[in-house]
Amino acid sequence: MRPTTQSVLGVFGGTFDPIHCGHLELARELRQSLALSAVRFVPAGDPPHRPAPAVSAAHRLAMVELAVARHPGLEVDAREVARTGRSYTVTTLEALRDEDPGRNLALIVGADAFLGLPTWHRWREIFGLAHLVVVARPGVSLADRLSPELARERSRRRCDDPSVIFSQSAGAIVEPSITAHQISASAIRASLGRREADGIGAVRALLPAAVLAYIERNRLYLPLQDAT
Repeated sequence: MRPTTQSVLGVFGGTFDPIHCGHLELARELRQSLALSAVRFVPAGDPPHRPAPAVSAAHRLAMVELAVARHPGLEVDAREVARTGRSYTVTTLEALRDEDPGRNLALIVGADAFLGLPTWHRWREIFGLAHLVVVARPGVSLADRLSPELARERSRRRCDDPSVIFSQSAGAIVEPSITAHQISASAIRASLGRREADGIGAVRALLPAAVLAYIERNRLYLPLQDAT
């Protein structure tokens, strides 16, 4: 039985290029199913593990702020956008632990990102700072693709009881059974790039209305020759 005084903050990092309804639904579902005190979105300023985002960090942060504004329990953390240099998850987790040592952290990652964990900066130290909540992604199988070192970590840390995120301070891997959202930010960007009626219509239901309005107002995700 988990201590009633212990809180767990969900930490949801990513480029959010752009943030879409799948991100929001995932955060809300995890907050409810894992009894998280909140889920905090942390847009990456300069992500080290993927190509440069299509739009600036300032625009991506603004869209995240608009997206979560009407969702209680969802928060935004701008520290990686404000920080100079690469956006390292371990640095963010260290800062969050220093700010509130009595609060546990649950780092939310997709299965595809989890597969690449051994390439992250100081990746083993993450287990001393937070629990990992690994979210299934359509078409991504963990068992067949784990590197030997990550397979060892998963074998010793994986726990079927999600309450472990309350009873232990850090280090567990939890793989909750939740709804798989088949929404692709890259496909959204491609549709927005066309800027035709069918392209906008295709993404209207996938983006929060305030985010789509921001994209249109600032002419984001247009082909380069049309963006000015």
